[in-house]
Amino acid sequence: MTLRLISLNAWGGRVHGPLMQYLKAADPDVLCLQEVTRTPDAAADWLAYRDGAFELPQRASLYEDVKAVLPGHEAMYAPVARGTLFEGERKVSSEFGLATFVRGSFPIIGQQLGFVHGEFSAGGWGEHPRSRNAHAVRIHRYEIGSAVTIVQMHGLRDLAGKGDTPARLAQAHALVALIEKAWQPGEPLVVCGDFNLLPGSETFAILGELGLTDLVTTRGFTDTRTSWYPKDGRYADYLLVTPDVKVESFDVVAEPEVSDHRALLLEIA
Repeated sequence: MTLRLISLNAWGGRVHGPLMQYLKAADPDVLCLQEVTRTPDAAADWLAYRDGAFELPQRASLYEDVKAVLPGHEAMYAPVARGTLFEGERKVSSEFGLATFVRGSFPIIGQQLGFVHGEFSAGGWGEHPRSRNAHAVRIHRYEIGSAVTIVQMHGLRDLAGKGDTPARLAQAHALVALIEKAWQPGEPLVVCGDFNLLPGSETFAILGELGLTDLVTTRGFTDTRTSWYPKDGRYADYLLVTPDVKVESFDVVAEPEVSDHRALLLEIA
């Protein structure tokens, strides 16, 4: 029996209908989502994120919407900040962060959650580079009698680009420290997410010290973005595994387009 994992930057639910259809049909055992909104006080389904002249629609209830299409999963939400979205001209406080969903038949036997850059911002989105966190779950697989640790991160965004910076290198070491609190060496380990990095980043060498190898670049994929993203620099999302992860299949999903990021789909024996 395989374990199916999807990692995806959900883009605040901008492509909501196709996203919900895809997640329901794919029915992953573990779903790692980045850029997830949760807005308990919203009266409307859609809100707007505004940054100067830039405006992006955001699904107010994205976290609850995903829970509804994956009713048999344990759901965990990990915000990095609460800031202002707009319902017309009305200001609404909304949270933004990671969400992890684990099928109920896989018991969660360990967890670790923490910030890899900055800290929780309760009074606004904050200045760039904004806070970022990571979440690890160690789950037991009854059918094979062992555990696997799955870690997701949304890497910090720097307005200057995706090159290495002192903050990004500190983030990498913080991620390793978080992994080591959740993972039992000798067991399979998967690390995934929107890292906001170039393939040559020193982050991958730092993660390589844990035995992790990226599947996106080593399997010939050159684009993790969709047509919703018109810019150059097509790498953002990565999925790394240790050698004891028995990969049955891996894909950077080009269709359907459910975000400005492609989903990363991993099946392991």
